[in-house]
Amino acid sequence: MTDAREILPVASARKTGAWLWSELRERRLDALGTLVVGLVAAASSVVPVYVLGYLVDRVREGAETSVIVRVTIVVVVAAVLGGLATGLSTLLIARLCGRILADLREKVVGRALTLPTPVLERAGKGDLLSRVGADVASIGQAVSETVPNMVSSLLLGVLSLAAMAGIDWRLGLAGAVAVPLYVFALRWYLPRSAPGYKAEREAIAERGQLLVDSSQGLPTVHAYRLEQRHLGEIETASARARDVSISVFTLFTRFVGRVNRAEFFGLAAILVVGFLLVENGAVTVGQTSAAAVLFHRLFNPIGMLLFSFDQIQAGGASLARLVGVVTMRTEPEPSSDRAPVDASLELSGINFSYDGAHQVLFDVGFRVEPGERVALVGSTGAGKSTLALIAAGSLRPERGTALVGGVPVTELAPDQLRRQVAIISQETHVFAGTLLEDLQLARPDATRDDAVAALRTVGALRWAEALEDGLDTAVGEGGHELTPAQAQQLALARLVLLDPAIAILDEATAEAGSAGARDLEESAAAATAGRTTLVVAHRLTQAAAADRIVVLEHGRTVEHGTHAELVAAGGRYAQLWQAWEGRTPAPVQ
Repeated sequence: MTDAREILPVASARKTGAWLWSELRERRLDALGTLVVGLVAAASSVVPVYVLGYLVDRVREGAETSVIVRVTIVVVVAAVLGGLATGLSTLLIARLCGRILADLREKVVGRALTLPTPVLERAGKGDLLSRVGADVASIGQAVSETVPNMVSSLLLGVLSLAAMAGIDWRLGLAGAVAVPLYVFALRWYLPRSAPGYKAEREAIAERGQLLVDSSQGLPTVHAYRLEQRHLGEIETASARARDVSISVFTLFTRFVGRVNRAEFFGLAAILVVGFLLVENGAVTVGQTSAAAVLFHRLFNPIGMLLFSFDQIQAGGASLARLVGVVTMRTEPEPSSDRAPVDASLELSGINFSYDGAHQVLFDVGFRVEPGERVALVGSTGAGKSTLALIAAGSLRPERGTALVGGVPVTELAPDQLRRQVAIISQETHVFAGTLLEDLQLARPDATRDDAVAALRTVGALRWAEALEDGLDTAVGEGGHELTPAQAQQLALARLVLLDPAIAILDEATAEAGSAGARDLEESAAAATAGRTTLVVAHRLTQAAAADRIVVLEHGRTVEHGTHAELVAAGGRYAQLWQAWEGRTPAPVQ
């Protein structure tokens, strides 16, 4: 079984509609122009039928054949105008919706990049990837295919009913008999299909998460012979997605039957009412014929309009998932004009819980003086990484404050905080591009000489220049694959380029392994030289080299002092150090 995950929020129908309306209001001129062109296209489709009814009556009255020429000219002009207007309307609708979708996609990605790391970790990468992947594709298909047809069908239906009512209000009323039947069909279908489409999108997201987890953890899967277990979980998720899709399609076929019944009763009502009106001399045969043809011509547009709800529901469910991310509650933007007075880092009375029920940190506090190097030590789950994220401003404590130079991190603007504090974790991502471009992510205005100097500082210049194209070598996905130690040195070189006052290393040398640990520790020491540094120590040699050590256990501070003081005290740190020395091979003389 997979772990239960807290998915990112999904917006309600009301909230999604309000967001879409606000987007249309921002583009009111484009929306108005699109509507006018659509009305012209719909009117051009109605005119030929109306004129043909006129022709029927003129022929019955024995009019001259010249009337056919006039009618033909009107029909041809209407057809040409209608074709041009229809094409332009489709283009305008697709362009308007495409721009809204493009902005939405950028906002989703932008919002995701600003979400706290724990939020994304709890939701899982699969949920986010399915939103910016499958959900965007679903909306894109609706924008390019469904929405233009839906709008033109809706406008044509309204104008056709208006034209029938213009011939005779009773014919219009007869045609309107089908409207409540269509509405009943939709009211039956929509409440049943909406949960189905939501379940379908969630099933696809679950399957995507399993595929991401299995592919990213492939070495571990092979190492522990977990292939069959993962394949079984993927097969179960895929079967669920398949079953949900089949149930949704079955529901749709039943909806089609109700639409066909509405068409039958609508056309039958027009023919019966038309016959009675002709008998009474209220309307002509041509007018009745025109009304019947107008309604019959609506079969395809109305059917397309109603059947498009199948795709609109899927697109709507996807849109709600994207809007849910965009409209997530955000923390208020810091507005303080205060600037840090020095490079100190102070944590005071920090309490924190991820879920509100299980406390992770209990009244933790200490101060790191400017230029001082403090190591956080403790067992797995002691709260070290959580405290590091709070110190970096990535998490907000429930109680207590994190101060940078005497200013709460919550009051520092993002750019100001970025200049003051940088955090490097053991999970370093190498972005696709050249090695130089990857380094310049930290400081876009950095020159090649700056990048060379940063690599030299962390001891990475030798292997960087040994690459096939040196700093111009493509790295990341599709490029040269860096070793874990090289990737970590790359992250430390970015730190040197960024040049923050405070550096936080969250087990930043853990990926080096025993062989490269000493070199990577030297790289970390060089990158943080002269900076206020907080180190989450994976290796106790890092702690021993620090100016001061803070020991955490179960979210509480149990000891603090220098390495020598803590070893002499014989407390928890001394136990950890003794265990570390016992498993660490003696250096070769």
